[in-house]
Amino acid sequence: MKNPWEEISLADYENHMKLDSVMQLQAMNEMMKGQFSAYPISSVMILGVAGGNGLEHIRKGKIKKVYGVDINSSYLKAVSLRYPNLGGLLECLCINLINETDKLPQADMVIANLLIEYIGYECFQKAIRQVAPKYVSCIIQINMEDNWVSDSPYLHVFDGLEQVHHQMEEQALEKAMLEIDYLASRTLEHMLPNGKKLVQIDFERQSKPKR
Repeated sequence: MKNPWEEISLADYENHMKLDSVMQLQAMNEMMKGQFSAYPISSVMILGVAGGNGLEHIRKGKIKKVYGVDINSSYLKAVSLRYPNLGGLLECLCINLINETDKLPQADMVIANLLIEYIGYECFQKAIRQVAPKYVSCIIQINMEDNWVSDSPYLHVFDGLEQVHHQMEEQALEKAMLEIDYLASRTLEHMLPNGKKLVQIDFERQSKPKR
């Protein structure tokens, strides 16, 4: 059975995310600027890269390798077309994180924005163990109301996601990461116009990974 993210067009996803009533594309773009510059890294992996929102903030002199990971191959083709200036730096990997985490290479940092919601804590732990980054930065969506997808003309495009969606909680994520030796180091919040907020939680590995 196909993952529902393989069926959602990039145009529908991005048009929904950038609506004035949603504003998540814009908010994440600004937050990603901070994610890329916060730590002394030379390689970064973006899990759930989608269309590459935020990649324009990559500083080529500082970061020497960028992995863009997604389950949807058409998203990855769009990323390559949109960021030709990252040629030689950017490597797009079509990987299903549910059952192909062993295909992930290592990187200094993992960025996972609105991704853990669709794979769950345990699967995310497996991915992080495999990549063994020093730093992890996650953005999760906290819903103050019952509906986790904002009302929009594109609402029904996301109907299939119900089968893979997990409700996120800050403390539960911090607990899951501590189980694999990553301690929360900072938290940032960004309020959205629709009764939701984005919460960024950064983690730092506490010891050397066991390989």
